[in-house]
Amino acid sequence: MDFVEEAKLILKVEADAVYASIERQKPEQLQRSIELMLDCKGKVVVIGVGKSGIIADKIAATMTSTGTTAISLSASDAMHGDLGAIHREDVVITISNSGETEEILSLLPHLKLRKNKIISIVGNIHSTLAHAAEAVIDASVDKEACPLNLAPTTSTTVALALGDALAMTLMKAKGITSEDFAINHPSGKLGKRLALKVSDLMSVSVAAVSPDMPWSEVIDAMTDGKFGAVVVADENGHMKGIITDGDVRRIVQIQNISMSSLTAQNMMTKDPIKTLPDNLAYDALQLMEKRSSQISILPVADANDKYLGLIRVHDIIGRL
Repeated sequence: MDFVEEAKLILKVEADAVYASIERQKPEQLQRSIELMLDCKGKVVVIGVGKSGIIADKIAATMTSTGTTAISLSASDAMHGDLGAIHREDVVITISNSGETEEILSLLPHLKLRKNKIISIVGNIHSTLAHAAEAVIDASVDKEACPLNLAPTTSTTVALALGDALAMTLMKAKGITSEDFAINHPSGKLGKRLALKVSDLMSVSVAAVSPDMPWSEVIDAMTDGKFGAVVVADENGHMKGIITDGDVRRIVQIQNISMSSLTAQNMMTKDPIKTLPDNLAYDALQLMEKRSSQISILPVADANDKYLGLIRVHDIIGRL
Protein backbone atom coordinates (compact mmCIF):
# COMPACT_ATOMS: atom_id res chain seq x y z
CA MET A 1 0.00 0.00 0.00
CA ASP A 2 1.30 3.43 -0.91
CA PHE A 3 0.76 5.30 2.36
CA VAL A 4 1.78 8.66 0.92
CA GLU A 5 -0.78 8.52 -1.86
CA GLU A 6 -3.44 7.35 0.56
CA ALA A 7 -2.75 10.29 2.88
CA LYS A 8 -2.88 12.69 -0.08
CA LEU A 9 -6.22 11.21 -1.14
CA ILE A 10 -7.66 11.79 2.34
CA LEU A 11 -6.52 15.41 2.22
CA LYS A 12 -8.11 15.86 -1.20
CA VAL A 13 -11.42 14.39 -0.05
CA GLU A 14 -11.55 16.80 2.87
CA ALA A 15 -10.38 19.79 0.82
CA ASP A 16 -12.99 19.06 -1.86
CA ALA A 17 -15.69 18.83 0.80
CA VAL A 18 -14.81 22.22 2.23
CA TYR A 19 -14.80 23.74 -1.23
CA ALA A 20 -18.16 22.13 -2.08
CA SER A 21 -19.67 23.58 1.10
CA ILE A 22 -19.30 27.07 -0.37
CA GLU A 23 -21.95 26.39 -3.00
CA ARG A 24 -24.24 24.69 -0.52
CA GLN A 25 -24.68 27.77 1.65
CA LYS A 26 -27.87 29.82 1.47
CA PRO A 27 -26.84 33.50 1.51
CA GLU A 28 -29.83 34.52 3.63
CA GLN A 29 -28.93 31.89 6.26
CA LEU A 30 -25.33 33.09 6.51
CA GLN A 31 -26.51 36.69 6.69
CA ARG A 32 -29.02 35.85 9.42
CA SER A 33 -26.40 33.95 11.43
CA ILE A 34 -24.03 36.91 11.52
CA GLU A 35 -26.84 39.34 12.31
CA LEU A 36 -27.99 37.20 15.25
CA MET A 37 -24.49 37.22 16.75
CA LEU A 38 -23.93 40.90 16.06
CA ASP A 39 -27.18 41.75 17.84
CA CYS A 40 -26.42 39.39 20.73
CA LYS A 41 -26.40 41.17 24.10
CA GLY A 42 -24.93 38.17 25.88
CA LYS A 43 -22.46 35.54 24.72
CA VAL A 44 -22.35 32.85 22.07
CA VAL A 45 -22.78 29.31 23.42
CA VAL A 46 -21.52 26.55 21.10
CA ILE A 47 -22.93 23.08 21.80
CA GLY A 48 -21.92 19.70 20.46
CA VAL A 49 -21.54 16.06 21.48
CA GLY A 50 -18.57 13.76 20.90
CA LYS A 51 -16.37 14.86 17.98
CA SER A 52 -18.77 17.74 17.32
CA GLY A 53 -18.15 18.80 20.92
CA ILE A 54 -14.45 19.11 20.15
CA ILE A 55 -15.28 21.26 17.14
CA ALA A 56 -17.53 23.35 19.40
CA ASP A 57 -14.56 23.92 21.74
CA LYS A 58 -12.45 25.22 18.85
CA ILE A 59 -15.14 27.49 17.43
CA ALA A 60 -15.84 29.02 20.85
CA ALA A 61 -12.12 29.55 21.47
CA THR A 62 -11.68 31.22 18.08
CA MET A 63 -14.61 33.55 18.68
CA THR A 64 -13.41 34.51 22.14
CA SER A 65 -9.92 35.33 20.90
CA THR A 66 -11.26 37.47 18.06
CA GLY A 67 -13.63 39.76 19.91
CA THR A 68 -16.79 37.70 20.53
CA THR A 69 -17.35 36.28 24.00
CA ALA A 70 -18.16 32.60 23.59
CA ILE A 71 -18.17 29.34 25.54
CA SER A 72 -18.56 25.71 24.53
CA LEU A 73 -20.95 23.44 26.37
CA SER A 74 -21.46 19.69 26.35
CA ALA A 75 -25.10 18.90 25.67
CA SER A 76 -24.86 15.97 28.10
CA ASP A 77 -23.51 18.14 30.92
CA ALA A 78 -26.07 20.84 30.18
CA MET A 79 -28.90 18.54 31.21
CA HIS A 80 -27.20 17.93 34.53
CA GLY A 81 -26.76 21.51 35.72
CA ASP A 82 -24.59 23.27 33.14
CA LEU A 83 -27.72 24.64 31.50
CA GLY A 84 -27.39 27.43 34.05
CA ALA A 85 -24.51 28.82 31.99
CA ILE A 86 -26.97 29.78 29.24
CA HIS A 87 -28.77 33.08 29.77
CA ARG A 88 -31.71 34.61 27.96
CA GLU A 89 -29.51 37.09 26.04
CA ASP A 90 -27.22 34.37 24.64
CA VAL A 91 -27.17 33.04 21.09
CA VAL A 92 -26.72 29.27 20.85
CA ILE A 93 -24.89 27.46 18.04
CA THR A 94 -25.64 23.74 17.85
CA ILE A 95 -23.41 21.36 15.88
CA SER A 96 -24.67 17.98 14.71
CA ASN A 97 -23.96 16.05 11.54
CA SER A 98 -27.25 14.17 11.65
CA GLY A 99 -29.27 17.03 13.09
CA GLU A 100 -30.93 14.43 15.29
CA THR A 101 -28.42 14.15 18.15
CA GLU A 102 -30.58 13.10 21.09
CA GLU A 103 -28.68 15.05 23.75
CA ILE A 104 -29.05 18.30 21.81
CA LEU A 105 -32.69 17.70 20.92
CA SER A 106 -33.45 17.28 24.61
CA LEU A 107 -32.12 20.80 25.17
CA LEU A 108 -34.44 22.46 22.64
CA PRO A 109 -37.46 22.96 24.94
CA HIS A 110 -35.23 24.57 27.57
CA LEU A 111 -33.59 26.86 25.02
CA LYS A 112 -37.02 27.86 23.68
CA LEU A 113 -38.15 28.57 27.23
CA ARG A 114 -35.21 30.95 27.64
CA LYS A 115 -36.04 32.45 24.23
CA ASN A 116 -32.50 31.83 22.98
CA LYS A 117 -31.86 32.34 19.29
CA ILE A 118 -30.43 29.17 17.74
CA ILE A 119 -28.02 28.76 14.84
CA SER A 120 -27.57 25.19 13.67
CA ILE A 121 -24.54 23.83 11.85
CA VAL A 122 -25.94 20.55 10.55
CA GLY A 123 -25.27 17.89 7.97
CA ASN A 124 -29.00 17.49 7.31
CA ILE A 125 -30.87 20.72 6.62
CA HIS A 126 -34.21 18.87 6.86
CA SER A 127 -33.52 17.56 10.36
CA THR A 128 -35.30 18.36 13.62
CA LEU A 129 -32.42 20.54 14.75
CA ALA A 130 -32.47 22.52 11.51
CA HIS A 131 -36.21 23.16 11.76
CA ALA A 132 -35.80 24.41 15.33
CA ALA A 133 -33.19 27.01 14.40
CA GLU A 134 -33.51 30.64 13.36
CA ALA A 135 -30.58 30.17 10.98
CA VAL A 136 -29.19 27.00 9.40
CA ILE A 137 -25.64 26.48 8.16
CA ASP A 138 -25.38 23.56 5.75
CA ALA A 139 -22.48 21.29 6.79
CA SER A 140 -23.51 18.29 4.69
CA VAL A 141 -20.84 16.18 2.99
CA ASP A 142 -21.02 13.46 0.35
CA LYS A 143 -18.84 11.07 2.34
CA GLU A 144 -16.44 10.84 5.23
CA ALA A 145 -12.72 10.55 4.53
CA CYS A 146 -12.75 7.40 6.66
CA PRO A 147 -12.27 4.30 4.45
CA LEU A 148 -15.34 2.80 6.13
CA ASN A 149 -17.29 6.05 5.77
CA LEU A 150 -17.93 5.93 9.51
CA ALA A 151 -15.45 8.01 11.55
CA PRO A 152 -16.31 11.74 11.65
CA THR A 153 -13.60 13.23 9.46
CA THR A 154 -14.83 15.20 6.47
CA SER A 155 -17.96 16.26 8.36
CA THR A 156 -16.02 17.66 11.32
CA THR A 157 -13.54 19.42 9.00
CA VAL A 158 -16.39 21.15 7.17
CA ALA A 159 -18.11 22.10 10.45
CA LEU A 160 -14.86 23.60 11.72
CA ALA A 161 -14.29 25.54 8.50
CA LEU A 162 -17.84 26.92 8.65
CA GLY A 163 -17.29 27.92 12.27
CA ASP A 164 -14.12 29.75 11.24
CA ALA A 165 -16.05 31.49 8.46
CA LEU A 166 -18.65 32.70 10.96
CA ALA A 167 -16.03 33.81 13.49
CA MET A 168 -13.87 35.68 10.99
CA THR A 169 -16.84 37.37 9.31
CA LEU A 170 -18.07 38.42 12.73
CA MET A 171 -14.62 39.73 13.60
CA LYS A 172 -14.58 41.88 10.47
CA ALA A 173 -18.15 43.06 11.03
CA LYS A 174 -17.21 44.23 14.53
CA GLY A 175 -14.19 46.10 13.21
CA ILE A 176 -11.73 44.23 15.43
CA THR A 177 -8.23 45.65 14.90
CA SER A 178 -4.81 44.08 15.34
CA GLU A 179 -4.48 46.10 18.56
CA ASP A 180 -7.75 44.61 19.83
CA PHE A 181 -6.48 41.14 18.92
CA ALA A 182 -3.24 41.74 20.82
CA ILE A 183 -5.13 42.54 24.03
CA ASN A 184 -6.43 38.98 24.08
CA HIS A 185 -3.03 37.47 23.17
CA PRO A 186 -0.54 39.24 25.47
CA SER A 187 1.82 36.26 25.83
CA GLY A 188 1.91 35.15 22.22
CA LYS A 189 4.55 36.29 19.78
CA LEU A 190 2.01 38.18 17.71
CA GLY A 191 0.46 39.72 20.80
CA LYS A 192 3.80 41.03 21.99
CA ARG A 193 4.56 42.38 18.54
CA LEU A 194 1.29 44.30 18.53
CA ALA A 195 1.28 45.40 22.17
CA LEU A 196 4.84 46.08 23.38
CA LYS A 197 5.76 49.74 23.00
CA VAL A 198 9.12 51.44 22.91
CA SER A 199 8.40 52.91 26.35
CA ASP A 200 8.11 49.38 27.76
CA LEU A 201 11.66 48.45 26.72
CA MET A 202 13.72 51.63 26.51
CA SER A 203 16.38 52.56 29.03
CA VAL A 204 16.12 55.96 30.72
CA SER A 205 19.38 55.53 32.66
CA VAL A 206 21.66 56.96 29.96
CA ALA A 207 21.95 60.69 30.49
CA ALA A 208 22.42 63.12 27.60
CA VAL A 209 25.61 65.15 27.22
CA SER A 210 25.89 68.82 26.33
CA PRO A 211 27.12 69.95 22.88
CA ASP A 212 30.23 71.60 24.36
CA MET A 213 31.37 68.62 26.43
CA PRO A 214 35.05 67.75 25.71
CA TRP A 215 35.68 64.52 23.83
CA SER A 216 37.39 62.84 26.81
CA GLU A 217 34.31 63.38 28.97
CA VAL A 218 32.09 62.11 26.17
CA ILE A 219 34.12 58.85 26.15
CA ASP A 220 33.70 58.62 29.93
CA ALA A 221 29.94 59.13 29.62
CA MET A 222 29.70 56.42 26.96
CA THR A 223 31.71 54.05 29.14
CA ASP A 224 29.58 54.75 32.21
CA GLY A 225 26.35 54.36 30.27
CA LYS A 226 27.40 50.94 28.89
CA PHE A 227 25.23 51.47 25.81
CA GLY A 228 27.98 52.31 23.37
CA ALA A 229 26.27 55.62 22.64
CA VAL A 230 25.21 58.91 24.15
CA VAL A 231 22.69 61.49 22.99
CA VAL A 232 23.69 65.13 22.68
CA ALA A 233 21.03 67.54 23.94
CA ASP A 234 20.80 71.27 24.72
CA GLU A 235 20.10 72.76 28.13
CA ASN A 236 16.37 72.17 27.65
CA GLY A 237 16.84 68.49 26.86
CA HIS A 238 16.12 68.80 23.14
CA MET A 239 18.05 66.36 20.99
CA LYS A 240 20.81 67.66 18.76
CA GLY A 241 22.50 64.43 17.77
CA ILE A 242 23.91 61.08 18.84
CA ILE A 243 27.45 59.77 19.31
CA THR A 244 28.09 56.06 18.91
CA ASP A 245 31.20 53.90 19.14
CA GLY A 246 31.31 54.06 15.34
CA ASP A 247 31.39 57.86 15.40
CA VAL A 248 34.35 57.79 17.81
CA ARG A 249 36.29 55.40 15.56
CA ARG A 250 35.66 57.59 12.53
CA ILE A 251 36.89 60.67 14.39
CA VAL A 252 40.10 58.91 15.43
CA GLN A 253 40.78 57.94 11.79
CA ILE A 254 40.63 61.55 10.60
CA GLN A 255 44.09 62.98 9.94
CA ASN A 256 45.28 66.25 11.51
CA ILE A 257 42.32 66.61 13.88
CA SER A 258 42.87 68.75 16.96
CA MET A 259 41.78 66.61 19.88
CA SER A 260 42.16 69.50 22.31
CA SER A 261 39.27 71.39 20.72
CA LEU A 262 37.09 68.36 19.99
CA THR A 263 33.64 68.49 21.59
CA ALA A 264 30.44 66.46 21.48
CA GLN A 265 29.03 68.80 18.85
CA ASN A 266 31.99 68.03 16.54
CA MET A 267 31.63 64.28 17.06
CA MET A 268 27.88 63.75 16.85
CA THR A 269 25.68 62.61 14.00
CA LYS A 270 23.15 65.39 13.58
CA ASP A 271 19.39 64.76 13.41
CA PRO A 272 19.65 61.00 13.92
CA ILE A 273 16.84 58.56 13.27
CA LYS A 274 14.72 58.37 16.40
CA THR A 275 11.51 56.85 17.67
CA LEU A 276 8.62 57.95 19.86
CA PRO A 277 7.87 56.21 23.17
CA ASP A 278 4.36 55.23 22.06
CA ASN A 279 5.57 53.56 18.86
CA LEU A 280 5.46 49.76 18.74
CA ALA A 281 8.76 48.14 19.69
CA TYR A 282 8.43 45.93 16.61
CA ASP A 283 8.24 49.03 14.39
CA ALA A 284 11.36 50.43 16.07
CA LEU A 285 13.14 47.14 15.32
CA GLN A 286 12.16 47.39 11.66
CA LEU A 287 13.41 50.98 11.61
CA MET A 288 16.83 49.82 12.78
CA GLU A 289 17.14 46.70 10.65
CA LYS A 290 15.51 47.63 7.33
CA ARG A 291 18.18 50.10 6.26
CA SER A 292 21.03 49.94 3.81
CA SER A 293 23.33 50.33 6.82
CA GLN A 294 21.80 48.76 9.92
CA ILE A 295 21.96 50.45 13.29
CA SER A 296 21.67 48.80 16.68
CA ILE A 297 20.44 51.64 18.86
CA LEU A 298 17.78 54.33 18.62
CA PRO A 299 17.28 57.46 20.70
CA VAL A 300 13.76 57.93 22.05
CA ALA A 301 12.28 61.42 22.06
CA ASP A 302 8.87 63.01 22.43
CA ALA A 303 7.03 64.90 19.70
CA ASN A 304 9.05 68.02 20.56
CA ASP A 305 12.41 66.20 20.24
CA LYS A 306 12.99 66.13 24.00
CA TYR A 307 15.32 63.23 24.80
CA LEU A 308 13.75 60.43 26.86
CA GLY A 309 16.05 57.40 26.56
CA LEU A 310 17.65 54.78 24.34
CA ILE A 311 16.46 51.47 22.96
CA ARG A 312 18.67 48.73 21.50
CA VAL A 313 18.04 45.97 19.00
CA HIS A 314 18.74 43.20 21.49
CA ASP A 315 16.36 44.78 24.03
CA ILE A 316 13.57 44.25 21.52
CA ILE A 317 14.61 40.88 20.15
CA GLY A 318 14.90 39.51 23.66
CA ARG A 319 11.22 40.27 24.29
CA LEU A 320 9.68 39.48 20.91
